[in-house]
Amino acid sequence: MAHVISDDCIACGTCIDECPMEAISEGDIYKINPDLCTDCGSCAAVCPSSAIHPA
Repeated sequence: MAHVISDDCIACGTCIDECPMEAISEGDIYKINPDLCTDCGSCAAVCPSSAIHPA
């Protein structure tokens, strides 16, 4: 099960550097590619706005 990024995302970029699978893409609200996400939770652990949750 992949993680998802909610509307609470502040587009700070912290999660991108933490993703070992490079599954996160930039935008107004960042997005996680569910085909690449391995559900490791690294991105959620560093998100300052708690915008990343299990799908």
